[in-house]
Amino acid sequence: MYEKITPPTTGAKITFKNGEPVVPENPIIPFIRGDGTGIDIWPATEKVLDAAIAKAYKGKRKISWFRVYAGDEACELYGTYQYLPQDTLTAIKEYGIAIKGPLTTPVGGGIRSLNVALRQIFDLYTCVRPCRYYAGTPSPHKTPEKLDVIVYRENTEDIYLGIEWKQGSEIGDRLIKFLNEELIPATPEHGKKQIPLDAGIGIKPISKTGSQRLVRRAIKQALVLPKNKQQVTLVHKGNIMKYTEGAFRDWGYELATTEFRQETVTERESWILGNKEKNPNISLEENAHEIDPGFDSLTPEKKAQIVKEVETVLNTIWESHGNGQWKEKIMVNDRIADSIFQQIQTRPDEYSILATMNLNGDYLSDAAAAIVGGLGMGPGANIGDSCAIFEATHGTAPKHAGLDRINPGSVILSGVMMLEYMGWQEAADLVKKGLGAAIANGQVTYDLARLMEPPVKPLKCSEFADAIIKHFG
Repeated sequence: MYEKITPPTTGAKITFKNGEPVVPENPIIPFIRGDGTGIDIWPATEKVLDAAIAKAYKGKRKISWFRVYAGDEACELYGTYQYLPQDTLTAIKEYGIAIKGPLTTPVGGGIRSLNVALRQIFDLYTCVRPCRYYAGTPSPHKTPEKLDVIVYRENTEDIYLGIEWKQGSEIGDRLIKFLNEELIPATPEHGKKQIPLDAGIGIKPISKTGSQRLVRRAIKQALVLPKNKQQVTLVHKGNIMKYTEGAFRDWGYELATTEFRQETVTERESWILGNKEKNPNISLEENAHEIDPGFDSLTPEKKAQIVKEVETVLNTIWESHGNGQWKEKIMVNDRIADSIFQQIQTRPDEYSILATMNLNGDYLSDAAAAIVGGLGMGPGANIGDSCAIFEATHGTAPKHAGLDRINPGSVILSGVMMLEYMGWQEAADLVKKGLGAAIANGQVTYDLARLMEPPVKPLKCSEFADAIIKHFG
């Protein structure tokens, strides 16, 4: 099956049932060390994860690591331009769960992102990025401890699908001509808009299937969170991109109010129910006026539509959600993308799970990570129905490679996510405890040490791993 690699002789395969992993006590897990600083951060990560598993389960559970290759180091073994060899794809498909360090992606020309390629090859449609604060971590924010969110980012659609044409290319010019001369004029709402003839052009597909399977996972995650964190916010720019991002919002609400009807309430429904609870005799029109401050200026048709909405909500869910029952449900609301960037800074404790599309999620998860200490502390997971890959969220930083100084926190915390996904919560909790205690005691790598007040002497990457293990207790 393999050209240049050999699986471990001990261990068993992880399988999937109904989209969830079935994990043996001794799973074989492929790992990609990563380019650049991967040479430093992966050994530190492996050491921490192995130590936590050994302490938590006293030898009853153990990971058999299987080294596979991607990026620059794959080219060294498999040949020029062999950035993602078939051996690696076969191993990940066979064993189900993998973890990886950072991989090189050239800007402009050359190969497209290997990270994006892996997500698309294995249909890892959900990118999960938790952003929470560990006490003592330097942060540019005054109250970083208030932010505790999980970004659920759709991973396979949007402009990241990579369907685009270079400016001046024959197909690109033909497409622009076709759009300008036929499709745009045939769509009255576009008026006299025209695409510049010297433009590059790309396609932004957002599907109902892709949107709803992402929101489904986000709601399922909310179901297992503490009651005060059971909220899913649909993040979109639907006020501008009505048929892509606006549709994402609508499809998210549709899923929540059908498939999860008994478990969820929308923000707008909560207003309607709350108004009825405060004033049992409130009329439908009065209730409509309360939930839409601009009600008086609306057209008669629009007013009638909102009144009908109020009537429908009260007729269909008052029995199951009224009289305060909605307060025990998962709240599903939505926010415009540019607004949420501001609100995670000004009102961070109002949000829990942010579900959004590919590009928004890329920006938003990095912005949230910056509040709690940067990408060095930002874990990430890419999850599908039959495979999952956990990864560092930062770049390769080649100038630091081999110096034993870079922060391994991102990969270590991605390992924590992997352990939680496997159901090995006891080991995951040990790592979080150890990492939190190390940071609180000023035992950190240079990137955090130089920002602490007062500054502390930095640890090496390997020493940081040792400090985490010592704080297991």
